[in-house]
Amino acid sequence: MIKFYYHPSPNPAKIALFLEETGLPYEMVPVDTRRGDQFKPEFLAINPNGKTPAITDGDVKVFDSNAILLYLAEKTGQFLPENTPEARGQMLSWLMFVATGIGPYCGQAVHFSLHAPEKLPYAINRYAREAERHWGIINDQLGKHRYMLGDAYTLIDMSVWGWATRAQFALGDEAFGKLSNVKRHLDEISARPAAQRAVALKEQFTFKMEVDEEARKFLFPQNKHLVA
Repeated sequence: MIKFYYHPSPNPAKIALFLEETGLPYEMVPVDTRRGDQFKPEFLAINPNGKTPAITDGDVKVFDSNAILLYLAEKTGQFLPENTPEARGQMLSWLMFVATGIGPYCGQAVHFSLHAPEKLPYAINRYAREAERHWGIINDQLGKHRYMLGDAYTLIDMSVWGWATRAQFALGDEAFGKLSNVKRHLDEISARPAAQRAVALKEQFTFKMEVDEEARKFLFPQNKHLVA
């Protein structure tokens, strides 16, 4: 059975959606990142980067959400595009685009606007504008097709959906005014029964929600050398 190391945040949401769509049997293992569970030796043995999500599948260990999506899609043969070099090239390109663009820039936009000890206008503007630019590219792609790769719902749509659920948190309440295609895509996927089950997973466990000093220590360990 697959063990799914989960926290209620955008990247694990992608995996939850895939697992629920396919009906693969899995055991969910909560990782409370605001209590430091991600740095416990047993989790670092699976993901040395100390971030969720991760999975084990027998002796196989996979970490990074988009790597997990690709692993599960290839394992099941589901939610992949047609098996041609062109289609695979597009799949890999968009998968990496979300991994290297949407996720990091949204994360940094939130960090510098909400969590940084100093409100640096340059940093806030830099990451917010880059997050907007990346989402604009997704919006343009979804203006050409129903789904990211065309008419078929694939793992790329799941990867986009995980972050689209938090787009307003990263970009502001007005974000979807400029991203109507992203909003349409988000609403369609969110209405799927599998997506509703994926969202409900967070109710199975009690996770720490407040970002207090203890949580900051675990969420931003790179700051420990800073002099107060």
